[in-house]
Amino acid sequence: MAEKRNLILLSVVVLLTVAFWMGSSMLIGEKPLSIKILEQEQEELNENLISAQILASKLDRVYTLFQENLALSLKDSLAEDASMPFLRDLTDKLDKLNIEVLSLKPRKRIKEKGYYRSPYELTVNCSFDKFGEFLTELERSPRLINIDEFIVKNGIERVKSKMQEEDLIDQVFEVGLSTITLVKGKGRVKS
Repeated sequence: MAEKRNLILLSVVVLLTVAFWMGSSMLIGEKPLSIKILEQEQEELNENLISAQILASKLDRVYTLFQENLALSLKDSLAEDASMPFLRDLTDKLDKLNIEVLSLKPRKRIKEKGYYRSPYELTVNCSFDKFGEFLTELERSPRLINIDEFIVKNGIERVKSKMQEEDLIDQVFEVGLSTITLVKGKGRVKS
């Protein structure tokens, strides 16, 4: 009796196992393989989409770079010796950071290979932290700005003449910077 019951149980398990495998092969079949292939294709397409989005954002930056630094002619305000839009932007940055401007002198524009450089001499009085923030703001600017040099006026005579430590926090910085402007050339077609 126990053997007969075990034999029936074994045959039911074998029958259910065979039915499960036959049902899954008929109903599901090759679908998991197809799904895996589609998932791989989707992954590749997502990577391509991400690459395209990165390129698009970089192209926007390139467009902004040209828009902010390309003058249509030498008479354009960007190519002038003292560009008023740049000076306004520069003084706005300095005001925002509460940096005291001691002097700001535009110099004569210099023609370089393929572009023009408009130098400026800037003297400011501020702490090292504020000066670092100012340089960071210049770096973030869409305008091409080159820091040619900077000098910190921190001689021994300054330290001797100040009685309080608070007086030594602010330094005098002399900054030589230049804006770089590309001037659109007139294209000539050779016949």
